[in-house]
Formats: sequence, structure tokens, C-alpha cells
Amino acid sequence: MILRPYQQAAVADACKALDKHKNTIVVAPTGAGKTIMLSALIGKRHKKDKRVLVLQHRDELVAQNRAKFLKVNPYITTSIVDGTMKDWSGDAIFSMVQTLSRENNLSKRPKFDMVVIDESHHVAADTYLKVIEAVRKDNENAEVVGFTATPNRGDKKGLKDVFTNCSHQIKLTTLIREGFLVPPKAYVIDLGVRAELEGVRKVASDFDMDQVEAIMNKRVINDAIVEKWDELAGDRKTVVFCSTIAHAEGVCKSFVDAGINAKTVTGDTPREERKQILHDLEFGDVQVVVNVAVLTEGFDAQPVSCVILTRPCSYKATMVQMIGRGLRTVDPEIHPGLIKKDCIVIDFGTSILTHGELDDDVDLDGNDGREMGLAPQKECPECEFLVPQNAKECQNCGHLFKSSAPDEKEELHSFELTEIDLISRSPFRWIDPFGTGACKMATGFNGFGIVIETEQDTCIAIVKEKGGRTRVVSIGTKVQATAAADDFLREVENGKAASKTKRWLDESVSEKQRELLALQGVTVGRLDYSWTRYKAACWLNYLWNRQAIDSIINKMGYTNAA
Repeated sequence: MILRPYQQAAVADACKALDKHKNTIVVAPTGAGKTIMLSALIGKRHKKDKRVLVLQHRDELVAQNRAKFLKVNPYITTSIVDGTMKDWSGDAIFSMVQTLSRENNLSKRPKFDMVVIDESHHVAADTYLKVIEAVRKDNENAEVVGFTATPNRGDKKGLKDVFTNCSHQIKLTTLIREGFLVPPKAYVIDLGVRAELEGVRKVASDFDMDQVEAIMNKRVINDAIVEKWDELAGDRKTVVFCSTIAHAEGVCKSFVDAGINAKTVTGDTPREERKQILHDLEFGDVQVVVNVAVLTEGFDAQPVSCVILTRPCSYKATMVQMIGRGLRTVDPEIHPGLIKKDCIVIDFGTSILTHGELDDDVDLDGNDGREMGLAPQKECPECEFLVPQNAKECQNCGHLFKSSAPDEKEELHSFELTEIDLISRSPFRWIDPFGTGACKMATGFNGFGIVIETEQDTCIAIVKEKGGRTRVVSIGTKVQATAAADDFLREVENGKAASKTKRWLDESVSEKQRELLALQGVTVGRLDYSWTRYKAACWLNYLWNRQAIDSIINKMGYTNAA
């Protein structure tokens, strides 16, 4: 497997930090491939007779992380310590922290040289501190590394007791720009209550949600939310975030009364019922799920392409978690025929105006998350003084700003979606085999990928592994399709193969390739120096699989522009 460029940089920086500090944290948003990176880091640091402990906070992640680890490190032995299995034999041991922190399990631990913590924002909990303390008691030089998407905790607890440094932060905007997540298209809408929302008091670590409910949970407002949703995103699978259970029930009723199949999920919803609702959102006929503080972490449904915020967020991390539920790209194998190029975010609160950009600076000390980053600003037309975007009055000259229009739009971030950066940094050469500009193709020794532009202004990424079947890995923008196809090649090839590929990229087409091309009806003249061995390999892969490729495109109802 070949890591993405930002993954390689993150692993390299983490290694430098571990050499210097013996600890570090890597911040990477959902979709960045945290398990792949932590596996690559372990593989790079691993030495004979050295033991690694990989901690997870949920049971289902133990087996899942171990399976991905073995893809990256097939030669490192692994084992599991959980409620039903106590196998300490592996060089890399995977365990849930709640299981390992129990005295009867912790007392049987071997000596560890490294602890790797998935979702490491949980590390301030006593269970994690207990395990880390025990490991360091055995080995004061043990390295501790964490991976998380949200280092800034809502309870203000810092992570400095475990991590003295953040070696690398991968920006959410990087994943969007490179096509691994879809871009958000944001709308900030004032239903006439923004001034009231801005006056909501803060209690404990968040805004007073009962006060928010008193402002927002009115039939006329809930109906207006549904009306705006229908106007902007009425055909999209949607997740709505509300302030309280009563608020969620009120919003859900307005959706249902409008003929929309909507369901409510709260902390009181029985586990099996919640599981069924979320399954029906992803695979069934449920179109909208209204929730209260349930779907901010650990939930992903690829078809969700609209997120509605009906409550303010005290912390930027909370807003990012909510919006992140709609940024996943779609796997066509799981959801055939579904195209997702962006995610519509409709903010009826004040979160986007308060917090601005999606990316949040890392704070290991535990400061107030609302102070992270700069909120968007506007210029006063009278004195040119910069004031917060949601200011009603200029604090310098007293100028009064006009109220925002109900359909006011505010972009979260400006994304210049280009394919050039991704392709130029790929270990594989992407070429335009037919010279039409409507197709790009790359090949390795274990598979190939082709990105075809259709006449419907959509790109399809089709791949095939050696001995496997021809299949679609992405349908969407050119950036998203290219990212998915390039990712496939990175998974099936290795660094050595990619390096070897580069050596014969510009070599002359071989005699054998001329013969094989001729059998497919393509004649390559002996004085035609535009043909290289690599170009011939791409053409042959296409010609040998043309029937399957054309069949896939036709079945999906597209017309091949190449």
C-alpha cells in the first residue's frame, strides 16, 4: 500500500516528534485514514522483540482496526485482548481501553514499547491515564502517540498531561480540496430570531439549550425550516441537529406533516430502534433524521448530503462534527446510482457566523474552543473598521448595519477544486490516452484505473485489480473520481512497483506490445515515437476491458464523452 501524500507527511512528522519527545498527537479529520496512518507509523517504528499496544474506545473498532493494520503490515503479528479473548502473543496487541484498564487484565500485561491511541481526545479519561501510567512504569522510554479528529474537548480538559506536542494536523479543507470529502455549500438563514439567539446565555460548557428551545421550537419556525429545506435540498437525505428532545419532536412533526418520512433519534431512543432508523436513513426510505446530541460522533451515512443546524454551537469542534456527518463521499458499490458532489449545510442558528472556517487550531491546554480561529468579519462602510460578521453596530463609529435578508448565504470556505495537485503528486502517471481530454488513465502492475467524463457532466472512476473484476469506485466530480481511482492504485500497488513503473514510463513501446495492440485493431508505426511502453500498457488495459467498461457506463445511463 502507498500512503496518500498528506498521510506520508503526517507519519514522517510523528516519527520526528517521537524521537524528540517520546510522545505526540496527530490531528486528522474523518475520512483522512487515521487507522492507515497509525498502522504505517507502527510499521515504521517496529523493531524485533518490540511490543505495541493499540487502544480503542469501542469494541467494534478493535477488530476493524486490526484488519486494516494487517493490510498495511502483513508481517507484524497481532492479537486481541477483549471481553472474550485474552491473547497477549502478538507484537501488536489491540484492545478496548475499558477492558485493558481492569486490574485483572492490566496485571497480566507484557512490557510495551509503544502505546497508540485511536480517537485520542478521550485520553483525559481515568481509564486511559491508568493504562499509560502502567505502561510507563514498566518502561519509562515507552512512546505514546494519539490520533484524533477533535483534539479540543468540549469540557475544556486539556491533553497536555499525555501529549506535549502536536506533530501534524491535516486540515479538513485539504481532504475536500483533494476530493476525499465533498465540499460544503452553506446557507446561513435568519428566521427573525438571530438577535434572540445571540443573547442566549452560556451554562456549563454549552449554550442553555432550554433557552434555545424556547426561541426556536415554534410551529411557524419549524414549518419555515421545512420550507427552506424543501427549497434548497428537498431531494437529499438529511440530518437535523436540535437543542432538546421537545425541539427535535417539534421539528420532526413539521417534516412529517409536510409528507416527509422523518424520524427522531435522541439519547432516550432504544438502541435497536435507533439502529433501525439509521439503517433506513442510509439504505431505506427514511429521508430525514432529527436528533439531539446523538449523531455528532461515530455516525456516518454516505447518502447524507444535507445537514441542518437549528441550534447554536458554543464550540467550533461541535459545529465541525455536525457538518462532517454530511461530507463523506459515496462508494458506488454500496450505493449504486447515487451521485454526491457536495453537501448543503443550512444554519438557522449562529454557528457559521460565530466560528467561520471549518478547521480548528489544536489546543492541548484546554482553552475555550470558541476562541479558536477567527470568526468571519465585515468592514464598516463608514469607517472601514473590521467588526464580527454578525455585529449589528460598528463598535468604532456606531454605524448600524441593515438586517440580513432571510435567504442570506455565507460560504464556509472557498475551495478551488483542481485535479492538478493530486495528479502531480501521484506516484503513478495519469495520461490522456486518447487525446480527447475526456479521459485519464493510470496503470500499475497489479491493476489500473480510468476516469471517464460523461456527456452528463459527471465523471466515473472505474478500476480493476489483477485477477479481479472491473468495478466503479466513484461517481461525481473529476476531482472526486480521480482521488478514488488514485487511492485504489495506492492500495493495490506498493512503493517498489510505483518506482519501477517510473523507470519504464518513457521507454519505447515493446515489440510484444505492438503485436498485442495490432490484435486489438490498433497499429503503432515504427516511426511513431509518441508511443511509450507505459502508454501502450494503458491502451491494452483499456482495450482488454473495453466491453466491461462500456457496459458499466451504459447500465448507469451515461454516455461516454471519451
